[in-house]
Amino acid sequence: MNTTSRIALVTGANQGLGRALVEGLAARLGETDLVLLTGRDAGRVSAAAREIADSPATRSRVEGRVLDVTDAEAIAALATELGARHGGVDVVISNAVAPLRPDRSQAAQADAFIDVANGATHAVLRSFGPVLNPGGRLLVVASSLGTLGRLDPGLHPLFDGASLEQVEYAVESWRSAVHSGTAREAGWPLWVNVPSKVAQVAAVRAVAAERRERDLAAGTLIAAVCPGMVDTRASRPWFGDYSQAQTPARAAEAVLDLVLADGADPALYGELVRFGKPLPWHGGEPTTEQDRLLLP
Repeated sequence: MNTTSRIALVTGANQGLGRALVEGLAARLGETDLVLLTGRDAGRVSAAAREIADSPATRSRVEGRVLDVTDAEAIAALATELGARHGGVDVVISNAVAPLRPDRSQAAQADAFIDVANGATHAVLRSFGPVLNPGGRLLVVASSLGTLGRLDPGLHPLFDGASLEQVEYAVESWRSAVHSGTAREAGWPLWVNVPSKVAQVAAVRAVAAERRERDLAAGTLIAAVCPGMVDTRASRPWFGDYSQAQTPARAAEAVLDLVLADGADPALYGELVRFGKPLPWHGGEPTTEQDRLLLP
């Protein structure tokens, strides 16, 4: 990774894990480096950036930027701006998420969730990949639910070895099935978090497959990351036992270690990484616990 005047960007960063990632980057990068904290609410973004910048632990510069990750044009414009102004970016962490609530139907929440989790992932990969500096890091925060084995085997061909465009098509086909009431019949889990996470990882794998040789030669890493169970407003409604949950700050540590590691480990490139180890893409079993909670 470039060691002078590095530029880092974290989306969905004014609270929870995203904010912890910004705090960690700001504490571990240098005085000439810049960390951009982004979110949709201008007031929250401004307050979070100011608080982190004023923290005694902060070493680098911190700035807030309003960014609606559901707006692909806005993401493209920011990537173009940073590329023109700074010559590229060194760290991009796509972290934004729209919380799901168990007391509302999955169909009613599907569009907002998919637009933030999947639409943003596609836009960030497409727009920031070209301006990522040699030795840089482009990470998408997903979860262990993002392995292909979490889906019915009949759905695997939609994502296994797919291009980014094919992943996008599969996501839109799934979205349509959710709204038409045919998702279960087609084998899709009721809990939209599962197909969404699989699609996130598939999108990362698609872009990484095209860039692997030149990125590894340059020490560049593109990967999905699983931070483990984190106690946040998004995850709390879904789990009864939080005894093993991490604080956002603790969960951010392994992600930051990956960001700041020297070089790019070929075993991690394009993979879903949890605590420094790749999770098998074809591993996992279909998740049924949350589906049972959602049955009428």
